[in-house]
Amino acid sequence: MGKSKRRILHKGINDRLTNLTRDYALKDVVKACNTKKIDNDTKDLISLFGFCAEELLEAGARYEDVIGLKNLLN
Repeated sequence: MGKSKRRILHKGINDRLTNLTRDYALKDVVKACNTKKIDNDTKDLISLFGFCAEELLEAGARYEDVIGLKNLLN
């Protein structure tokens, strides 16, 4: 893990998250997509975990929202 990702991960753990797993991050991203509240934290989670469009769609995100995030997704 690179220095930047390590700093982002520790910042997230210390600021608001006590247990950061891939499943929790996926649920958080899908919830933000469905409520139309995509902020920098959501974009950071997408790039940190490297989510792809299929993962978001299978988790319950809407197609239109995923297409809007296509530049961030793998």
